[in-house]
Amino acid sequence: MASAAADYSDEPLTPAGRLFVQPQMNQIIHCAVGFKNPINIDSIKSHLKSSLLLSHPRFSSLMVRDSQGLEHWRKIPQVDLDLDRHVIVVPHPITTASHFDHDTAVNDYLADLSTSSGLSAEKPMWEVHLLMAHNCAIFRIHHALGDGVSLMSLFLASCRGAEDEEKMPTLASGKRNRVNGEKGWWALLIGFVGMLWFSLIFVVEFVLRCLWVCDRKTEISGGDGVELWPRKLATARFRLQDMKLVKKAVPNATINDVLFGVISSGLSRYLDHRTTNALPEGLQITGLAMVNLREQPGLQELSDLMKSNSGSSWGNKFGMLLLPIYYHKRSGTDPLAYLKIAKVMIDRKKRSMEAHFSYKIGYFVMTYLGAKLAAWLNYRIVCNTSFTISNILGPQEEIILGGNPITYLRVNSSSLPHALTMHMISYAERADMQILVAKDIIPDPAFLAKCFEEALLDMKEAAAAINRT
Repeated sequence: MASAAADYSDEPLTPAGRLFVQPQMNQIIHCAVGFKNPINIDSIKSHLKSSLLLSHPRFSSLMVRDSQGLEHWRKIPQVDLDLDRHVIVVPHPITTASHFDHDTAVNDYLADLSTSSGLSAEKPMWEVHLLMAHNCAIFRIHHALGDGVSLMSLFLASCRGAEDEEKMPTLASGKRNRVNGEKGWWALLIGFVGMLWFSLIFVVEFVLRCLWVCDRKTEISGGDGVELWPRKLATARFRLQDMKLVKKAVPNATINDVLFGVISSGLSRYLDHRTTNALPEGLQITGLAMVNLREQPGLQELSDLMKSNSGSSWGNKFGMLLLPIYYHKRSGTDPLAYLKIAKVMIDRKKRSMEAHFSYKIGYFVMTYLGAKLAAWLNYRIVCNTSFTISNILGPQEEIILGGNPITYLRVNSSSLPHALTMHMISYAERADMQILVAKDIIPDPAFLAKCFEEALLDMKEAAAAINRT
């Protein structure tokens, strides 16, 4: 990172942004965009020049340190931005150990990027890699520029609908439960007491996880230094229609509940296959989930994100939740039981202030106690848990970029001390989950992806049987 005297126009990084440039937590987001037609390099560059991406200040700013070591954004004139330094063209097929397969080749390339040296601070911290032989563009963006909601909202603002090229993509928005104003004071009091109780329990657990409490070692456990180990990447593919059918089988369930039920069931299947010594029934395996804390859930209008006083402002505005799953042997287990358990646990988390606490305590530590301590605490909580999971709502209909129809959207990030990280994004009634693993710990991510896919299909059959009765 370049060092320079402070300039009056420099803008300090937010505490969350500073966290992601620390060596222990240096994070880069990778978004793979598949195209229907061959990529035209000149068309991509022309689209980038006129897109909202380059007009956004974060994408035309250098990151510099002042004399005290504090990071700042320094805006550079757009005319000085050399696109050739940001657009990396890979003309030849990515070699794979198996037969020629586009998805495998792209995943191999992404896996190598996840442990690479990172992005140079000598230029704005983003790149676009064009895999010409695979009709795929990989947007490589430093996490300090923004979180998944910010970056996906900006990306979609540069796209158009496939059926109507003059129309912006429809933004999928989540639903956040609101307290019913017609409830009596007694019900509101019980809800408030419940919020305090669950907040106390989960916040204490969160603090203990940051310090010393950790999961029991299993076949998927990572740990200190595992972020440097070689990676493999596989894709689990789901139909949103299947997930919607399953959630109807459990009252008030959500897609996130279904996803976490699938993770619980799939990991139990995988551990049954990999573990030579039987694991204790009900063994807790703890995941770390990222939660959007903006007032409006889901993707945002770009104009709202750019308002500094907005509750949906640009940047990294997310908290962390500890989400435990429990190992159960497959025999005799109702597939929907995983969903029911997941829903109870997630409902309790929603009633608590755990996610807001994790965001506020991180902000406080970074601001008043220093970046090194904040990075160490975040690193410890990753080391003391077993996996990471995130889920982003994508566009509801098929879209085009630069006149080229998009066939898929997939997201993952650079490696963490976890041996297993999972990132799901929905696109036009489909959902792809990228499964990034430390290959010396989890050598068969394709089999793990199959475990997740079969878990959803089993839940779908169970839900269909309920609907028939």
